[in-house]
Amino acid sequence: MTQNDKKRNAEMETAAMKANSVDLARLVQALGHRSIVLVGIMGCGKSTVGKRLAQRLGLEFIDADSEIERAANMTVAEIFAEHGEPYFRSGEERVIARLLGEGPQVLATGGGAFMSEATRTEITEHGLSLWLKVDFETVMARVRRRSTRPLLQNPDPEGTMRKLMAEREPVYAQAALTVTSKDVPHEAVVDQIVITMADYLFQDEELTSSQTSNS
Repeated sequence: MTQNDKKRNAEMETAAMKANSVDLARLVQALGHRSIVLVGIMGCGKSTVGKRLAQRLGLEFIDADSEIERAANMTVAEIFAEHGEPYFRSGEERVIARLLGEGPQVLATGGGAFMSEATRTEITEHGLSLWLKVDFETVMARVRRRSTRPLLQNPDPEGTMRKLMAEREPVYAQAALTVTSKDVPHEAVVDQIVITMADYLFQDEELTSSQTSNS
């Protein structure tokens, strides 16, 4: 085991201990009716991490792309091929707006969903957005395992990914919270999300309490 491995394992153990000390019932209570909305580039881990996060918090997990496919009775790739991206994005906005009214839940969105100003506004009003940030090498290693990404069906998927990340990351950065999706066990990423959410929501709670007592 290298020094880097030892350091990473020690960091994960510390994060796990900190996450285990978080009162999850209080965390969900502080969330209220809001959904935890995971945003980020394709392959950042929104679905795999989201399922584990939902399980840990005792919430339902919803994948927006799966809901879109169910509503259209077509796969995302088929919608892109038959109707084009603008048609897909319009349906995506409507589906996410509907889902946000059904919280609290963990909602994984497609990579381009957060680019819509209307969707960002809906998420701000009815959810807590969290960007799963990932580096280029990690995300390419992941997306190569799946050949169903409509935006990567071209001769230069790496160039396309670099362009997408350059365009989208400044918008993803508008999310309320950011957690780095590293090449570590999914539970370790969930630990970081729990810690980040607790810091944010409990601070929010204390601020509201302080304002109430001073009024």
